[in-house]
Amino acid sequence: MDVYHVSLKEAQADLRVMAVACGSPFERLDWLDLLAETCLDPSKARVGVCFYGERAAVLPWREDNGQIEALANWYNFFVRPCGDPTLVTDIARSLPHGRASFAPMPEVDAVALSGAMRKAGWIVITEPCDANHVLEVNGRSFEQYWATRPGALRETVRRKGKKGEVTLRIATAFSQADWDAYETIYNLSWKPGEGSPEFLRKWAQMDGAAGRLRLGIAEINGQPVAAQFWTVEGGTAFIHKLAHDERFRKQSPGTLLTAAMFAHVLDVDGVGLVDFGTGDDPYKRDWMDTIRTRWRVRAWRPGSIRHWPSLARALGRRMFQPLVSANHGG
Repeated sequence: MDVYHVSLKEAQADLRVMAVACGSPFERLDWLDLLAETCLDPSKARVGVCFYGERAAVLPWREDNGQIEALANWYNFFVRPCGDPTLVTDIARSLPHGRASFAPMPEVDAVALSGAMRKAGWIVITEPCDANHVLEVNGRSFEQYWATRPGALRETVRRKGKKGEVTLRIATAFSQADWDAYETIYNLSWKPGEGSPEFLRKWAQMDGAAGRLRLGIAEINGQPVAAQFWTVEGGTAFIHKLAHDERFRKQSPGTLLTAAMFAHVLDVDGVGLVDFGTGDDPYKRDWMDTIRTRWRVRAWRPGSIRHWPSLARALGRRMFQPLVSANHGG
């Protein structure tokens, strides 16, 4: 068995590591490398690797003040180990610090990582941390899917689309002109300032070159008024960014564009899942059918004395929560 931790650059130079299967941008080492270079500290980004014969497992992480954190920020829909889950215990055993936290995680991966870390000797707390709205397509066409949407949403698209004021197009290759339009619309929208415009642009360029980009633009009289940044990978359409110019809200360009994007990924790309990322925004319920919980895995090594206070606080909160619920019950 071979277990070690390397930088992202070293991991990408190892064909065995690159061969570990993944199905989303958030698991690809080139995407994580771009994230680290533009949004995090690349000198603290690591990849834990375990090989056992032909089997392999990979766990990206980063060092944060003597602690282990997920190699992630707000752009990640989720984090998780890749490869053979039975080897994650060996990576967990070899982690160099006494405290670790991984989030947001799908439930099945959080359960598996928690079990692996406990087996490796860590004290582990697993707790919900966010919501994830998804559409399980189940082989439906857009027409079949659309028939199940709320009547008010379908009527908005019918009425506003019938007027013909909004022109829609979906680009699958990167163009600077389209990206400039996206950034202009985003800056005119209700959205807060973008965390890392450089990261998003380079990501769009990367995925445009690979055929994964779906950049939707809505125009009125030739003026871009709404834009959406999606990607398609591993049978899933990921919705990353939505924005529209508030001055054209009455024409509902964002709603019309969203409907067009769904039609494209269902009928052209044939995806099996549409993922709206984290956050329990009410408008997502109009488009999605399922809400999944995202989880945080926190772990402490019993012998790491410097982290005992944070462990005690965490255990204390878990003991106190049932009492609070009981005292405020109906």
